Formats: sequence, structure tokens, C-alpha cells
Amino acid sequence: MSAPPGILQAALDRAFLGLRQGREAFVPQLAAREVGTVTNVATGIATVSGLPGAGFEELLKFPGDLLGIAFNLDEEEIGVILLGDYQNLHAGDEVERTGRVMDVAVGDGLLGRVIDPLGRPLDGRGPVASDRRLPVERPAPPIMDRAPVSVPLQTGLKVVDALIPIGLGQRELILGDRQTGKTAIAIDAILNQRGKNVLCVYCAIGQRASAVAKVVASLREKSAMDYTVVVVAEGNDAPGLAYITPYAATSIAEHFMELGRDVLIVYDDLTHHARAYRELSLLLRRPPGREAFPGDIFYIHSRLLERATHLCPERGGGSLTALPIIETDAQDISAYIPTNLISITDGQIYLSPTLFELGILPAVDVGKSVSRVGGAAQRAAYRAVAGGLKLAYSQFEELETFARFGTRLDASTRKSIDHGQRIRACLKQPESQPVSMLEQIAVLLALTAGLFDRVPLEKVAEAERALRKAAADIPADVAERSTSADKLSDADRKAILDLAPRALAPWQPAPDPKPGGSGTRLLPPRQAPALLLMP
Repeated sequence: MSAPPGILQAALDRAFLGLRQGREAFVPQLAAREVGTVTNVATGIATVSGLPGAGFEELLKFPGDLLGIAFNLDEEEIGVILLGDYQNLHAGDEVERTGRVMDVAVGDGLLGRVIDPLGRPLDGRGPVASDRRLPVERPAPPIMDRAPVSVPLQTGLKVVDALIPIGLGQRELILGDRQTGKTAIAIDAILNQRGKNVLCVYCAIGQRASAVAKVVASLREKSAMDYTVVVVAEGNDAPGLAYITPYAATSIAEHFMELGRDVLIVYDDLTHHARAYRELSLLLRRPPGREAFPGDIFYIHSRLLERATHLCPERGGGSLTALPIIETDAQDISAYIPTNLISITDGQIYLSPTLFELGILPAVDVGKSVSRVGGAAQRAAYRAVAGGLKLAYSQFEELETFARFGTRLDASTRKSIDHGQRIRACLKQPESQPVSMLEQIAVLLALTAGLFDRVPLEKVAEAERALRKAAADIPADVAERSTSADKLSDADRKAILDLAPRALAPWQPAPDPKPGGSGTRLLPPRQAPALLLMP
């Protein structure tokens, strides 16, 4: 093809004109970029040289979008915690500063999602919707911005709500040996927040992927994911990810707290967090101390848990309640990490492997468990009925120890043991079946009034379920006062206790037809020879 010369000339003129205008409009901008070099790579860490301006905990960028946190700032080099797969990182690779600290996405878009501490989705439901990010490391609210713990957090577990109560803004440690039901208690507490305007954050640190999947499936089945965020660092992830996971989860929870919401966060568990930090510290040549942990292990947990609080009304009145979980070895609660966390938190729930093996679930050891704050936040109705219950239960546990040796017991001691056995039977509870506050009050009132004492021990569980079902018939005004901050009047107590005899009647023993008989039998005949009575 041939074209007239004029057309070609016009096209060339337009092209050159565009190039000239672009050249004249271009203003070169020089930006300084500080680039360093990787000198060494080890398990989960890297040593970098050539970044003299890097700050402590600044985010550094490696090839392949791998991130790291500047952790050791030495004179000649920087020790970096790597946050991801470092298999393709080698000595000599370039590393550059980002000029910012590690942060995480926050907001309502995270509810119902499973993410890692970097904010990346793990549930296959697409990117996380968020328009705000917060640093993972944030200072705890000052004392003047905090308010007293005054409102209870209902877990739905009778033994916890009655004997070891937890308040909104409290830090209650859950500890015990492996496979004693620590996670089950925390998950039950999350399930019980449905419809109570409490948001939840479940933080899994170093757990197996199958264990995390089981927890998420349980939350989805009970429709609890609608108000829950799950933050996960799996056991095969880099130790740096396990280290920042609880801080990232806390920043997510703090965002909701600062909006005036009540939030419950579960750290499952801080044993893996401490081990990940010990691994990183030893690789970075920090001096080891007791049990090879570095000296600042207390500080990393205290600055984490100090962020849990109840804000004053001027700051929105939100709260962040923390349930850290810790694993003990051979029931040794005097080990380094458990004693650290016991001293940081406001109480502990201790789970006994002995009770677990006996089938007493949840296996809470009431004698070693304590709540230093929750009693002040407990509902007045609970305080009225639960105060004597803990004393009676503790006395029973002491007496039961002697009774196992075949000790001859008088009638009053025998009665205390019978009453304690029924308290323990009523406090048993299946997993993932939280009990409402009104049903708990009805059961506790019947227990303190001794109405279960005439029920055969093997029938107490059935009788307790029948009484909880009958609690639905409590008058609406009495039910409202029972679950509010008001004290129960004598008329309210009578209205609740009037339901108990009818509900428990099918399990009451028949009167003894023999002349001169005692009228009732406190124990089934097959259990009578277990202890010798004083003549």
C-alpha cells in the first residue's frame, strides 16, 4: 500500500509533538531508598547489614514480598524476625525499609472471617474488607481512662458463673495439663455470647490446623461466627508469625472496644507463644535465663494482657475481657510461665486431670481456682445463693478425702458429704451446652435449700435438667429481677423455689413403709456400705 506523503508527514508531526510535550512535562523526582543486604539466614530469623536508619520493630521488606520485623539493633547489623516462608531467602539478597511498623486490618468486615496475623484470609472467602489498619503493638490504656469491673461476663458454665465469676474487662487465666478441656471452656464462653451484644476474637497460636478447623466448625454450627473473628498462626508457620499473632488479635479487639463495644478475646495458648519467643530470642543470641527463657518473657505477656480493660464512660465505656490459656506439665503450676501469668492476670481457672479422668466435666478444681475481680461484678442474685455454695463445696472436698479411707463419720459429716456430692453432680455440664442465667439461679437456689439432697445421686443429672426446663414457668417479673442487678426478695425466692418440688418430685424416694423407719433414704441402697456411720 502507498499513502500520500502529506498524510505520513502529519502523523509523524503529531507523534513528535506528543513526545516533545511529554518530555517537557516530565519532572524528575529523586527518592532516597535505604537498601541493605542479608548476611545470614537461620530458622525464622535473618541478619541484615546496611540499614543504619532502621528503627526498633520497623517493618522490613525482603524479596518475594516477605516481611520481617527489626528486633535486634546492633552497631553493625540488625536481627530480623521473619514473618513467612523464608526458604527462598539467601545471603546477599536485598532488603529495604518500609518506614512503618507492623499493622493489621480492623473493622466489621473481619467478623465471621478466619485470617492470619498479617490480615490475609485463610477461609477461602476472598479478600478481607477493611478501610483501617492499626499497629499490632499499642500502649495499654492509662489508669485514668479505666473504670471498675462492674458487669459480669456470663460463660454459661454453672461452675464458673457461680463459683469463679468473670467480669467484663477482667483477665482470667485458664490453665491445666494437656487434654483437660481448657479450650472447651473458652469456646463455651464464646458460644454463650450469642445475643448478648458481645463480640469475640479467638486467637489460635501454634495449634494444629485440624484443631483450629474443628473449633471453627463448632462456631459455625452454633452460629457464633457471626460475631467472632478467628486469628490463626498454625504450628508449622514461622515462629515470627506465632509471636505477633496475639498482639494482632488484640488490636482487632481494641478497635471494637474503642467504639464502645464489649469484646471477649481468647488466647489459645500462650505456652506456644512463649516457646516461639524463646526460640527467636535464643537464635538472636539474647541471654537465656530461667528454663532458657529470656529475661523479658514476663514483659511480653504483661504488655499484652494490660491492654484488656474496662474503659470509663468518657472513653466510650467499652471493655476487653481476656481469657489466656496456658498448658502446665504434670500439674506443675509453679513453673516459670504459669507463675508469670498467674501474677499478671486477675484470677485463674485450674483444670484438674484427676477430675477429668473421673468424668467430672468441666474438670474445674474449685480449691485452686480464684477470681479476684468477678465477685464484685456478680449479679446480686448470684452472690446471695453462691456465697455459701463455694464454702460447702470446699468443705465437702476436704471431707471426701478422709472418707475414702473408710473413716467412721458422724451423721452431720455424712450429711455434708451427701450435700457436696449433689453440688458436684449439679455443676457437671456437657460441652457446648451453655445454661442461661435464670436456669442457673433456679438450680443454685434449689441446691442451697437442700432440695436435691433427697434425690438419689445417680438421678441428680436428670432432676437438674427437669428443674432447668421448669424454670421457663417462672413469672416474667421475677425472671427480670433475677437477671438484673437487683437483689432477690423473699417473695422472689419463694416463687422460684415453689417450682422446684414439683419438678423434682419424680426423682424423690418413696416414704419408707416400715414402722419406725426414717421416712426417706438419702442414698440408694447400693451406695450405703461405702461409708460406715457412727452408731
